[in-house]
Amino acid sequence: MLDLKQIRDYPDTVQAALSHRGDYDLTPLLELDRQRRALETMRSQLQAQSNDIGKQVGQAIKAGADPKGAEVATLKAEGNRLKTELAQLDPQERDLKAQLDQMLLGLPNLPSDTTPVGRSEADNVDVRYWGDDQIPTIEVKPHWDIGETLGILNFERSVKLAQSRFVTLLGAGAALERALIQFMLDSHIHAGYTEVIPPYLINTAAMTASGQLPKFADESFRCDRDDLWLTPTAEVPVTNLHRDEIFTSDELPRHYCAYTPCFRREAGSYGRDTRGLIRLHQFNKVELYKFVHPDQSMDELEALVRDAETILQQLQLPYRVIELCSGDLGFSACKTYDLEVWMPSSGTYREISSCSNCGDFQARRANVRFKAPNQKGTRFVHTLNGSGLAVGRTMAAILENYQQANGAVQIPSALRPYLKRDYL
Repeated sequence: MLDLKQIRDYPDTVQAALSHRGDYDLTPLLELDRQRRALETMRSQLQAQSNDIGKQVGQAIKAGADPKGAEVATLKAEGNRLKTELAQLDPQERDLKAQLDQMLLGLPNLPSDTTPVGRSEADNVDVRYWGDDQIPTIEVKPHWDIGETLGILNFERSVKLAQSRFVTLLGAGAALERALIQFMLDSHIHAGYTEVIPPYLINTAAMTASGQLPKFADESFRCDRDDLWLTPTAEVPVTNLHRDEIFTSDELPRHYCAYTPCFRREAGSYGRDTRGLIRLHQFNKVELYKFVHPDQSMDELEALVRDAETILQQLQLPYRVIELCSGDLGFSACKTYDLEVWMPSSGTYREISSCSNCGDFQARRANVRFKAPNQKGTRFVHTLNGSGLAVGRTMAAILENYQQANGAVQIPSALRPYLKRDYL
């Protein structure tokens, strides 16, 4: 959530920053804020008058006025009138606050000063490439074809169990998925992350605090009866691990890694990636998450990207890193790097991790703060998140990049201790 005081004090600056993200108009929000502050001023004035009337009643009685006489009755009548006016302000203030909160919840984070300005993914900036010499030279089948041929992926039976855009993993396919999850967790724990297994069902407050609601309600699966949501990413529950808490400076940074299944409707993506493992309603992911001091968040982002890259490098999968422009940023992010793995069957790079610095945007919504020594008050922490990695997409990349001419798929050397085999 953006800082209302910042919007109020620097409306032109905030409006200009938002214009790099899309079509956002702060005028209605500023007008609501003006009305709310006018009501607050009126309330303060009426409350002061009411308090003064109370004092006058006491003073009059102390001076000898009859408690049931006309003078005291007139003062009490005026006091009652003021109390009625104050009570009438309550629903107006609640309504204005609700409207204001809803508008604030709908505004995305402001791009960082170092984020490239652009309107779409066409304006994203290449940062670096890795593993060009690993790109296969043979003709490669799409991962869904090779997976079905090997008997490790089954999409048809998954429709019978659920609907389209689900997959059933069989035999070595299930083993490969488990091996990837364990390998990723082992790597990140070794790098200093604390493993978390959070609930997979999360409440509305948690979804809102992380920035998923209200914007992504249509993308998410909800259990209406219990007001719980299936987690779209471990970022959501881990954001809320410390909701409404205050760290001390020496408790930062906090680095977490979490494996969860993830559930997304993929609303609005119909017709895109309808085959294979790229865009499923249910998929596994290992997430990296950080709570950090604001002064360190950009350095922590670079380290987060390196930690995600380490997985691709150990698996020897060709990839590139791109920096997202302002128009392609995720809702909560102020700066983002995407890792895109090479998919030889389509001759293109596909996103496998998105690593973002959210600044204080999520922390403000979740009320996660820290207190520095010798400083008055508290400040919001900065939060960062990134996939480390999306497991299904990693499997798809392995099935394509490690295909052999005879149709077998070689197991990356980093995974062989987990799978106890060299080929699928």
